Amino acid sequence: MSRKVQCAKIKEELEGLDFVPFPGELGKRVFDNVSKEAWKQWLAQQTILINEYRLSSLDPKARSFLQEEMEKFLFDGEEIDMPDAFKPA
Repeated sequence: MSRKVQCAKIKEELEGLDFVPFPGELGKRVFDNVSKEAWKQWLAQQTILINEYRLSSLDPKARSFLQEEMEKFLFDGEEIDMPDAFKPA
């Protein structure tokens, strides 16, 4: 049976994630409050940010930047800052 959450991003009760996506307090918050659909949307946005800004997952500044953008996207209802050069297909 799937787990339901009141999604902070989509504002509906939807299917929740199957596991905590990363360790720590924020990972638990995402697990408790973000649907699979919203997480999928974030992963697409994250991929764009990583590619356009040429971010490395080994760089602590890049990880911090992505975490801040993720919080804005999933919880604050803010649009994330897309790179100037990004042109959606």
